[in-house]
Amino acid sequence: MTTSEAPGAAQPWILQFCHGYDGPFLDCARQYAALFADTRYKVCTVYLTGKPSAEVEQGSASDEVIFLDYSSREVRGLKLKAIRDIKRIVAAHDFKLCIAHRFKPIYIALLGSSLPVIGVHHAFGDYQRLSRRLFANAFKQRLALLGVSDAVRDDMRACLPGWSPERIQTLYNRIDISAVQAGQVSRIDAREHLGLPQDAWVVGNVGRLHPDKDQATLIRGFVQALPQLPKGSLLVIMGSGRQEAALKTLANELAVADSVRFLGQVAEGRRYFKAFDTFALTSDHEPFGMVLLEAMAAGVPLIGSDCGGGREVVEGVGVLFPLGDISALAAAMRHMAGLDAEQRELCALLMLQRLEAGFSDHAVREAFWRLGLLGG
Repeated sequence: MTTSEAPGAAQPWILQFCHGYDGPFLDCARQYAALFADTRYKVCTVYLTGKPSAEVEQGSASDEVIFLDYSSREVRGLKLKAIRDIKRIVAAHDFKLCIAHRFKPIYIALLGSSLPVIGVHHAFGDYQRLSRRLFANAFKQRLALLGVSDAVRDDMRACLPGWSPERIQTLYNRIDISAVQAGQVSRIDAREHLGLPQDAWVVGNVGRLHPDKDQATLIRGFVQALPQLPKGSLLVIMGSGRQEAALKTLANELAVADSVRFLGQVAEGRRYFKAFDTFALTSDHEPFGMVLLEAMAAGVPLIGSDCGGGREVVEGVGVLFPLGDISALAAAMRHMAGLDAEQRELCALLMLQRLEAGFSDHAVREAFWRLGLLGG
């Protein structure tokens, strides 16, 4: 066990328990620690897996950070050692509440402490297993659940029909708008970094190359729209995954290999979103879609499939199309290509207003305290 600082004097603390810090989950830890900024509470963030890291400590925005440093293999089964570790950590502070991300930390926190637990769920289907439903029901008196979108919340409510709606609610993911924007480079610099021509009209997509993300529909929609798009238009896909070979084959079969750029994994990819003229997310199973917020911060107009949590972000500030509808997606691309400078500026302003009102640290902090899950 590694800790960033020694336990302090007794005072109210919040225990945040995360499975790990890979991918988006470090920022998730930051988001939930930020809920308690300028309050009487201190935050101790514990990572079940992952090596100690000074960068992670800093990014966690917490008063104390502990790395349990388990491997994924070690947290299978009953997790008895992790439960003992949590008992030891809980004894070190006057904890009032545990916020646990994903099911394994929820399980460990409930068995390793008597604290009330808020379980945060970032995906669909977490309570489809009977064993998990039985476990949650056994602890429903001190377990409340949050989904990162109404879509995730509703999925949990359907799996746990005996729960009151007040015990399963929504708390949106969010970004530090100023920090994200400060890190984003100019359009010219972004295109230079990504190796894209400065004069091309570019549709951007960022995410794992996975069937859930449905980049095949994205490519087909681009192909259908291409004759009416500006000459030299490109579809740029940033990310990697098991669908890469199949997607490249599809682009070749549709004779657009020269117009579809696969960039692979790009370090700190959100810094380069201004390279895009529009951002398209075609997922068929998106719990939320943090990349949408990052595109909004860059002022890039949005296209999204009308399903899952992504709909809740795009609706009212971008163009939604029916899931898998290639013609509707192509029409959305043509619409975006037709926007003039004034329309793009208005779109950017509306997206910024939406970010500030619904997906900023400040807005979601206020929403959290209105939920009444922790007094004071």
